[in-house]
Order: sequence, then structure tokens, then C-alpha cells
Amino acid sequence: MPGSSAARGRFYITTPIYYPNDRLHIGHTYTTVAADALARYHRLRGDDTWFLTGTDEHGQKIERAARKAGKEPLEYIDPIVEATKELWRRLHISYDDFIRTTEPRHERRVQQIFQRLYEQGDIYKGVYEGLYCTACEAYYTEAELLDGGRCPVHEAPVERLQEESYFFRLSKYAQPLLEHIERHPEFVQPPSRRNEVVAFIRQGLQDLSVSRTSFRWGIPVPFDPDHVVYVWIDALANYITALGWPDGELYRRFWPADVHLIGKDILRFHAIIWPALLMALGEPLPRCVYGHGWLLIDGGKIGKSRAGGQVIDPVQLIDKYGVDPVRYFLLREVPFGDDGSYSEEALVRRFNADLANDLGNLAWRTTGMIQRFLDGRIPEPPGAASDGVLAAAARATAERVERAMAGFDLPAALQAIWDLIGRANKYIDEQAPWALRRAGDRERLEAVLYDVAETARVVGVLLSPFLVETPQRLWSQLGLGPEYRPASWQQGLAWGQLPGGARVVRDQPLFPRIPGDEPAREGGVVPTAGDGTGGPVAGRSAPGAAAAGRPGGAGAGIRPSAEPTPAADPASGPASSRPGPDGASDPVTIDDFARLELRTARVVKAEKHPRADRLLRLEVDLGHERRQIVAGIAAHYRPEELVGKTVIVVANLRPRVIRGVESQGMVLAAEDGQGLALLTTDRPIAEGSRIR
Repeated sequence: MPGSSAARGRFYITTPIYYPNDRLHIGHTYTTVAADALARYHRLRGDDTWFLTGTDEHGQKIERAARKAGKEPLEYIDPIVEATKELWRRLHISYDDFIRTTEPRHERRVQQIFQRLYEQGDIYKGVYEGLYCTACEAYYTEAELLDGGRCPVHEAPVERLQEESYFFRLSKYAQPLLEHIERHPEFVQPPSRRNEVVAFIRQGLQDLSVSRTSFRWGIPVPFDPDHVVYVWIDALANYITALGWPDGELYRRFWPADVHLIGKDILRFHAIIWPALLMALGEPLPRCVYGHGWLLIDGGKIGKSRAGGQVIDPVQLIDKYGVDPVRYFLLREVPFGDDGSYSEEALVRRFNADLANDLGNLAWRTTGMIQRFLDGRIPEPPGAASDGVLAAAARATAERVERAMAGFDLPAALQAIWDLIGRANKYIDEQAPWALRRAGDRERLEAVLYDVAETARVVGVLLSPFLVETPQRLWSQLGLGPEYRPASWQQGLAWGQLPGGARVVRDQPLFPRIPGDEPAREGGVVPTAGDGTGGPVAGRSAPGAAAAGRPGGAGAGIRPSAEPTPAADPASGPASSRPGPDGASDPVTIDDFARLELRTARVVKAEKHPRADRLLRLEVDLGHERRQIVAGIAAHYRPEELVGKTVIVVANLRPRVIRGVESQGMVLAAEDGQGLALLTTDRPIAEGSRIR
């Protein structure tokens, strides 16, 4: 497998070094988050791991942009580089080194490389004439250009340049490259990229211009200061200069790289030019160059300089949704190696369907049942009382994840983990712990709940390479405390480590659903029988039924989205449900009733509405999530009377803002001449249970 480091016990991974002409976008984030997940995985497995990223800071584009801004190049670059580092900090990118090509350690070694190649005859002086794109700092042939002589990547006009240049004898290494790829088919991945590289080499390679005289912002050629070293030697060499080539301790320890993770637009540079340079230097080639696809919007590549390109700011997405939802979306949504489509709607769907409904639901149901049925304490490991179903599923999942990660297939690894989450949720429905409790089968109840909780712990371990905050939150909810962290991958996956007697911490759901998610509701899963705490599966999206009406007698408008009009006051009933002269409403069908999702909820907080005396703001626990509901019951209940009370809510109506506060449900009540009474159940029942 290309990603396996078991034979050497170490792992060296790199991203491209990014060009700091502007702030980075979501496409750069995708590459770096993927590399970070692979690095975290190998560290957890115990491999000696090194993760390199950085910035490529020389070139004509930087020189021109700095001049236009009235600054020196380094003065122009520094704030952009700091913004890049801040983005990686926000995303918890665990790089071991950040290389800047303006650093003396890099410049000195680049000059050493250039000098050696010149002295051995692999670099010679000549004159270059060609069509040049400043934006991507590359020459193109006429056949490669778009209509109108435009760059095929940036769609900008190219320039015809003629200048004295030093050339690298790339053509000399065409046949050795083909032979290497034939002997090592894993060298370029995925296979479609390998085929592209082989076809390009077979067309014939031309010698490569590796110096410039048309700009000054670069590393001077050591024996000819009128020339600066061009990007192919300057930028590409970072992968070894950062390690202290040729004799640094890190170089001896980590080279050759296990994987250069790059976008497919720079594949030829990394799979042809870079290995040819290494061959000329007599150095080993990297084990794999992996060219992943692009993130697309409306079929076009996301980019900083592409004509008409859209730039998605990852910082804004992190601020809005959190770091783990952004990381999860990028790693799960995009087929690794192929192009993928980006939209914020797709991110929200992933958030609600996968993180809130599946993972969040498993954690909330599990801790809820342990809290209600076992006084909040994890039972002792069940031993022979366990049926072993979830333990076997966890072992099989770990094997699937390992196979996927060995092939750099991060979406497949996450799919395997979500299959385990789904199996655990289904196991709850199959075993029905609430029924075991009613039957008095304490031994079996404890065995089931232990196995479900232990599965959740293992899920946290499996997710550790991908999500950076969620595993610790999940383990804390299972009573393992904020300091818990598995010593290794193998140790963390060993079954039965959850200690009996630990007290669960049921504070907030891991991922409260994002309200107003129209795409998620349309594609949601209809609730099924068998809730983890006594009713149907809590937290799965019901089809988006339109609101059946506004708040009735008691009040709370359910999930309203605008200020109520006088005709639809929150203290009055919906017009369609008001009784006629004979005291009866128009009859409805069973299908009409089935559109309503009625569930039990426990009031965990109640307070007066800040802008309306007759309204209360309630926070209710629906078993899988907490919601805020505005209820017109202040004349009948004091806030302190409601805390701990079980109420009935309509859970699938649209949000609505009532006097400046969003209401996300409606509590049901009855009213007669004696006053108003909230509806409840005749015995204690789990939060989120479905009313049938």
C-alpha cells in the first residue's frame, strides 16, 4: 500500500508550499486538513512522523504585487504568511515545520543544489522564448492555451518572453522516470494521475528553464548574480532543504518522503520535474506523489486568481460552524483523488445528518439511558453477559479504517466509522434497553449499555485523526474526564477500557442541529421505531412538514420565523383549528395527524421573555438535542415551576422569531374555565419519545 509506513516505522508527509499573494481559500484548506489527518493517524499508530508545510515567497507576481502596494516584497508577504499560520492554528493543523523560501536555511541550500547541478553538467546556459503566465509562473505552448491566448488555469492572457536563462536537462531523465514509474506504480496516485504523467513523458520532455533575469525577487544564482533561481528548483527543493539536505539529522531520518500531497494542477511539477531533479542529485525519490482533485463551485475551480473564480474564506466557515464541522465536511464530502463540489448547503446537510443526527444522537441517547436507567454511572464491563456484536463491529471497522488510510482514502475511512455509529444506533433499537428495564433484566441492561458506551469511546479514537475537538468532548461525556487520551491507536481500540463506575456528563449535545435546514429536512430520514431511551429514534430529520398552526391557548409558537401578526398572536390558537359554532373543528385525516412530530421533552431551564411579560423562554431537552421554545404561559406558570417538568412539544415546525427570540417548537396545553394546564405523561418517560 502506498501509505504504509509499517516497514520503516516513520512517516514524512508534505503539502505544497502556498503562494502568499493573497489569503488562502477553502481549496488550500482541503489539502492541508487532509495532510493533517494522515499525519495525526500515523502519530497515533506510533510512527515517527514529520509533517511539513510552508510558503513559496519568490517570483515576479510577488514582486509586482508588492510594488503596486508601495511595499518591499518581504514587507508585503509577512502579514499574509502570518494569516496563513493563523488559519492553520484555527484548524489545529499539527505541522512539525513551516518552511518559508525566504529563510536563509532554504536559500543557502538552494544555491548549493544549483551549483552542484551546474558543475556536473545538468544545468547549462541558453536563451528562452515562450508564452508565460505570471499567475502560475509557468510557460505554455500554443496548443495548451485557451482561445484568445489565455492561460488554461487562470484564464488570464499570457506574455511572450525572451530572456537569457539557465536550463536543466530534463529531457535526459525522461526514460529513467518512465522506468521508475513502471517499477513503482504506487509512485503517482491515483492511477488516473499516473496515466496522465506517463502520457506526458512519452510525448517528449523539453529542457527546463530554471533561472530568470526579468525580475530580481528571488535567490541569486551563486555563480551568476544577474540571474535568480526559478521556482522549479527554488520552491520544489523545500521538501529536502527543510530537512537539512544533504546531511542534516532530519534528512537522514525522514527522506524519502512517504507522500507529497498536492492538487492535480501541479502534478507534472511534482511527478516529473521534482523526481528528475532528485535523480540528478543522486537522491532517493519520494514514495508517492498523490494528486487530489479540485473543489468546484458551479463546475469551476475555487481559486484566488482564476478569472471569475469564487473564494471561500475558511475562517468565516470556522466562525460560523466550528472547526470540526469544517474539517469533517472537507474530508468526507470530496472523493479523494477526484473533483468534489462545494456548497454551504452541503456543509449544513453533513452537519445535521452525520454530526448531529448520527454521532450526536448516539452520544446523547447513550448518556441519557445511563443517566436515567443506571443512576448516571457506567456499568462494569459485562464479560460473558455481552453478545459481542458491537465489539466485533468495532474490530472490523478498525481494519477498514486502516486499509483506507493506507491508500489515502480518507472518505472511505470516515464512511467506515459512520457505519459503526449507525450499527450502534441500530443495536440500541434492537436491544431496547427501556424494555429490559421494564422487564427487570438488570444484567442484560447493563451489558447492552456498556457495549454501546464502549462503542462510543472507540468511535472517539477512530475519529481522532480527523476531528480535533469532538473526541475529547465525547470521552468527557462518557465520564473519562478532560485528560483522557489513548496512548496509541492499538491501545485506544482495545475493547473494554471504559471503566465501570465512571459518571457520565450530560451537559450539551455534541452537535445541536442547525435550524432552518431546508435541504437537510428534505433529504432527512423518517424516524423509526425504538428510541434509545424509550421511543422512536430521536434526532433523525423528519420530512419538512409545513407548520400546522401557530401557538395555541398555552402558547408557544413553534419554531416561528417572523414576528407574529395581531391575527396570529402567540396566545391565540391557529385560525384553522379554532372550533366552529358547534364546538368542533373540521375533521382531519390520519395523514394530517401523521405530519406532526410530537415528542416528550424535559424543561431544563425557564425564564421570562426579555421583551414580553406574558411569554416565557424555555430550554427543553428532546433526548438528542436541546431547543429553545417561547411559550405564552407566563400568566399560568412561574419559571421555577417548570424546570424538570415533562412536556409535549411539536418538534417539526418551522422556527419563528417571537418578540426578538427564536422559538424552535411548541408546547401543548389544554385550557378550561379553571385555567391552563400543560400536557404531560402519566409516568416518567425518556426525553424525545414519540407521541403516537
